[in-house]
Amino acid sequence: MTFDLLPPWLEWANVVFLVTAGTLGAIYFIKNYRGIGVIFTMIVFGVSMAAEHFGVKYGFLFGDYYYNSYFGPKLFDVPITIGFAWVLVISTSHVIALRIIPQASIIAKAILGAFATVVLDLIIDPVAFIAKEYWIWEGSSFYYDIPLFNFYSWFGLSLLFHLFILLLSKTVSSKENTYWEKNMYILYGLMVAMFCMIAVTAKLYLALIVTIIPTLLLYGATLKSKEFTHDSSKKKQTV
Repeated sequence: MTFDLLPPWLEWANVVFLVTAGTLGAIYFIKNYRGIGVIFTMIVFGVSMAAEHFGVKYGFLFGDYYYNSYFGPKLFDVPITIGFAWVLVISTSHVIALRIIPQASIIAKAILGAFATVVLDLIIDPVAFIAKEYWIWEGSSFYYDIPLFNFYSWFGLSLLFHLFILLLSKTVSSKENTYWEKNMYILYGLMVAMFCMIAVTAKLYLALIVTIIPTLLLYGATLKSKEFTHDSSKKKQTV
């Protein structure tokens, strides 16, 4: 994908990739939150597909845009891969937020999770639009002609998703599954890295800057938070 070596007859591989990545996010939610994870995955998939449908049909939330036919089978004018992509983005950003501020309030975690979601979208949208033309916006803005309201809507919708899963998770005793939590933590960085590689060849330098800097800050904060938590636990044991 980075060097445009994917032949037309293999375009279906993009669909398989997104469906697989979204499925990993669903597995994380289910492994960690059991039945609540199943419900939440279905909500993210269904609500995001509905929001995208209204966006395509009425220009609501994300601006005036449409999807190209080769981005997989569609449901109500929206490729089903988009629902899986939302599950992927929410699951990975959820883990990033939990790692940075594990002891913070639900509101703080939800805001940070929504921020991490938008950071990922800052590289996904330019690459998908400019480099790959998976979807087309009909408008103009300084950021690759992508409506800025699109990013506000991403923040708002993802904030609701994060609030919902954090509130639901309080009703169950989550099973801390470090294996799948680690997978989501790594997957967030891998997604950013992949889209950044494509952005380099497409010369989307502004997208690289506004994505790489906050991503490094997020990962740096997770390492600092983990170090702090480890030190605190050691002090408690000593006491």
